[in-house]
Order: sequence, then structure tokens, then C-alpha cells
Amino acid sequence: MAEEKTKTQLLRESLMMEENKQKKLTAEVVAEADKFCEGYKTFLDKSPVEREAVGYSLELAKSRGFVEFDPEATYAPGDRVYYVNRGKAIALAVIGKNGVKNGARMAIAHIDSPRIDLKPNPLYESNNLALFKTHYYGGLKKYQWTAIPLTLHGRIVRLDGSTVDVIWGDEADESCFCVTDLLPHLAQEQATKPMSKAFTGEDLNVLAGSLPLDGADDEKELVKLNVMRILNEKYGITENDFLSAELCLVPSFKSKDIGFDRSMIGGYGHDDKVCAYPALMAALDTDIPENTCITYLTDKEEIGSEGNTGMQSDFLRYFIYDLAAQDGIEGYRAMSKSTCLSADVNAAFDPTYASAFEANNSCFINGGVVISKYTGHGGKYDTSDASAEYMGKVRALLENNGIIWQIGELGRVDLGGGGTIAKYVANMNVDVIDLGVPVLSMHAPFEIVSKTDVYMAYRAFYEYFKA
Repeated sequence: MAEEKTKTQLLRESLMMEENKQKKLTAEVVAEADKFCEGYKTFLDKSPVEREAVGYSLELAKSRGFVEFDPEATYAPGDRVYYVNRGKAIALAVIGKNGVKNGARMAIAHIDSPRIDLKPNPLYESNNLALFKTHYYGGLKKYQWTAIPLTLHGRIVRLDGSTVDVIWGDEADESCFCVTDLLPHLAQEQATKPMSKAFTGEDLNVLAGSLPLDGADDEKELVKLNVMRILNEKYGITENDFLSAELCLVPSFKSKDIGFDRSMIGGYGHDDKVCAYPALMAALDTDIPENTCITYLTDKEEIGSEGNTGMQSDFLRYFIYDLAAQDGIEGYRAMSKSTCLSADVNAAFDPTYASAFEANNSCFINGGVVISKYTGHGGKYDTSDASAEYMGKVRALLENNGIIWQIGELGRVDLGGGGTIAKYVANMNVDVIDLGVPVLSMHAPFEIVSKTDVYMAYRAFYEYFKA
């Protein structure tokens, strides 16, 4: 017979926070998370860059009845539409019973990740090696990108306007690329430098070839010429076509289960595809919501959400204005009544680097989806600080639907910090809060997340769309 609880124990249960969220991880929840994450791993492997993420998302959406949005058409509750922005961002909407008269429910994630971009004029030869000059994209630790296999992705536009999409290095039997590093025997001077100076952006030169053109009748840049011969034969391009190309290098790693218990996933691009996929699937699984729900997968977050495919673009605003016009209301009124979950990650507490965190306000692996009331840096600069009222609504949504969740800040105050798209959504007079998945080794070529946290993110977005 169970012991009767003391008055102190009952008071503690009623007043104090639950200490260990992992106690709620039943075998059934773990099994559901494992199943859901098989689809996520496929998404992650197929979507290393924005264009490919949009392409695969569109493929999934069309298979679930989504059709291209037509501003001149009329839509009924339950209709499912997509709207692609320049091949690098995509909005998916399920029309609600009330349309957007009471505002839309939005989940917004970004599908770009830190990587190494090729410069506009990238190919050169030095000491009988062909190399690419690069310009890194987003916040990364440069040394982590040396001595690992890299894959080339992107699009080239030829002078006649035709395009060719490039993926080189993904297949097991394909060659890959690499940034070299200095051997320890000669690195004594390098080892004394600060990390920011030991390896610079201009040092991220990528090996592209070493064999000279066979049978050449002069000695000028024969290795570079041989590389161009190979590219011309495969893609029909010349060196000038690099000037109108978007090419980047990403890790060749495929996603892998981590740990003896297979409870975690390691892979490239969890930030922020680990939130993009749950938000995407929540939209695909939503039937006929009360209010129109929108999942928007956007670009350029890692470099400030700039440009016409980033969150600072008016693309999403105009999309909602078009939906509002169909409901006979002003677009700004629909926008002002809308709410948003800014689907972005937070840094999971890492016991190896515990001094970088404040444990009482950190998020933890297997602690569930994390709410970040604000991000930014220092004195809450460059952030949207969600209101207590909206925080309360989201908290109630999670609690009332049995979703495991936690709160988290991005490390110790004054240590650093970072931002999300939430502040740009808030600028449109929308209630917004960050909600996403805790990540270990964030912005590294191989990041780690918990399967149960990914699944809880999906449940959060799904219940939010239904509410």
C-alpha cells in the first residue's frame, strides 16, 4: 500500500515546478518520437540548402493535396495552398472556417544553415593544386570546417538564361571536397593564436583537383583547366558562368542516430530544419482549422533575415493581405489579429561547457520543446520580448495538451547571445514567441538533437493550428 503523502509533499506538488520533465517520457511517447523522426531524418538529408528544402517540402505538400496559390481564386475552409518565393522560401496555408478575419495562426522557421559559399570568381590554381576561394555564410567556427568531407550544392545560370542544378559529392561513389589544415608538427605558431585568428575566412580554401590536363601543349594553369574541362563536360558551363551562380559547400555527413539508446540524431542543419520539419508536418496534418494556419519556411535568417527571401521581405505580409482581401477585410487588420510561433532552436545545456550556461534558465535534451520568451544579447538588445499574456496562452496550450515543454535562455547574460526572426514578425504587430528544439553543438557541421524534443515540437505546432 502506497504511503500517504505529507502536508509538505502535497504543498510542494501544488506550488513548486516539476523538477524532471524526463519522467513524462513513457515508452509510448518514445516510440512515437522514433517513428516521427524517421521522416525528419529523410527531410534533413534531402534539404541541406534552401532550394532543396523548398523542393522537398513542395513534393510532400503536393502529395497531401496542396495546390499553388492564386490571388484571383476563391478558397473554402479546408482548401490547401502553397506559395513559393523565388525557389528559396515557401508558405503553406490551410484555409480556416473563419479565414483570416480573426487573424492567422503562423509557424515560421528558417531553412538556411551556416555553410561555405563560393566567391563569384572562385576557381584558381596554386602550386599545382586547383582550389575554390570561399566566403563563409552565417556564424560558424571556421576550424570546424577543416579536414571534413564537403559536398557542392547550388544552381548555375548560363549566359543564355538556362539553369543547371549542382549536387556533387552526395553519393557514396562520388568524389567530395575538403578544406585542408596544418599538421600538428608544424602548428606550434598556429596553436598560440586566439581561435578567431588561428584560422581566418580567407584560409577556407577548398581542394578541387590536382591533375593537369592530359596532352596539353602549354604549361599555363593546367590543373585549373582540367577542372573546368570536367565541369564543362558534366554541366555545360564555362568559367564565366560562375559569375551568375549560387554554389556552396556543406558537410557530406548523413544524419545518424546517436548513443547506445539511439535517443538522439546527429546531422548537419538541425538549426533550423529541426523546427521547419515539425511545422511543415503540422500544416500537412491539419484538416479544417477554425482560423487559417500558415507554415512559412524562410531564408537568410543566419545572416540577418535580409533580402527578398528573408523574413524582412514583405512576401509573407503580401500573402496574408491577399488572403484578407478574399475575406473582405483590410490586410493590416488580419495581420494585427494574427499570432505566431517563431519556430527556432535554442542551445541545450552542455555539461562539458556548463560555465557558459545558467542552469535554472537553460533548456535540456529530452526536456521537451523549449519556449524562449526573448533572445538577443546583453540587455535584451535585438530581440522581441513576448508579452506575459501571450506567454500565458502558449503555456496553457502546451499544458492542456500534455506536451512536454521547458523554458530557456541562450546562455549566460553578457556572455554572447543571438537572434531569431521573432523581432521581424513582431514588427508587423503580431504576437510572437520563440518555440523550438534544444540543440547541442549548434552551428557545428554535425549538430545533435533529441528525438522526443523533435516530436514535442510537432505536437506543439499541430495543437496550435487546431486551437
